[in-house]
Amino acid sequence: MLLTTWEIVLRDKLPCFRAFRGDTNETKGGNCTDERITWASRLDENPALQIDPVAITHDGYYRCQMVTPDGNFHRGYHLQVLVPPEVTLVQTENGTAVCKAVAGKPAAQISWTPEGDCVTEQKRHWGNGTVTIQSTCHWEGRHVPNVSCSVSHLTGNRSLSIELDQDAKTSAPLRILRIVPPIFIILVIVGSIWLLKISGCRKRKLKETEHTSVVEEDEMQPYASYTEKNNPLYDTTNRVKMSKVLQSEVDGMSLHTVYVPEV
Repeated sequence: MLLTTWEIVLRDKLPCFRAFRGDTNETKGGNCTDERITWASRLDENPALQIDPVAITHDGYYRCQMVTPDGNFHRGYHLQVLVPPEVTLVQTENGTAVCKAVAGKPAAQISWTPEGDCVTEQKRHWGNGTVTIQSTCHWEGRHVPNVSCSVSHLTGNRSLSIELDQDAKTSAPLRILRIVPPIFIILVIVGSIWLLKISGCRKRKLKETEHTSVVEEDEMQPYASYTEKNNPLYDTTNRVKMSKVLQSEVDGMSLHTVYVPEV
């Protein structure tokens, strides 16, 4: 082995190379700044590369070229870093079950036992190439006490189970029913206070009106009493005067009959 060269093409980065020359025992690393990519062992025996620790950023194409007295040889490798997803299974408030395979690479696959009405969504994280898969499933009109979510991935398969709460489907209407009575009671109390205030205002106005009428009547009463007390005296005085006049006329006119109407 006279010369070994590794050409490394990483995602979103410029190509770089690492080289070893056997006759001079010399190494070079053009543009390769990642210190995690190193030679595996003695280069004169095994010119392999070692990546430790490996990361998602090491995805790429690696090509090895070797020059020997027998000829030139080359071989290329597409390196794909696998990331196991984080699997979760929960039941929502409306009674559906949600299974997630978060930040896996490549994307995972989700299946249900028993099968139901399911909707699967995929969200890609472009920053690091991982993918999140979410599957929402419900079993309308069926009595399903337990469900299982199976996640298939290149790093391994996982399965989670959950016991469904059958009351969760009706939890929202029940919460509404629980909220309505307190609101109704509050409205009744507020309405009662409002009616009491209106009734109190009306009673107060009525009392003020009655009090004003009594005062006016009291102010008019002395004058009325005076009038009632003095009217008979006035009438009596007039009668006495009229009687004297009529008597004098009778004395002067004896031959005539005089009729005095009653007053």
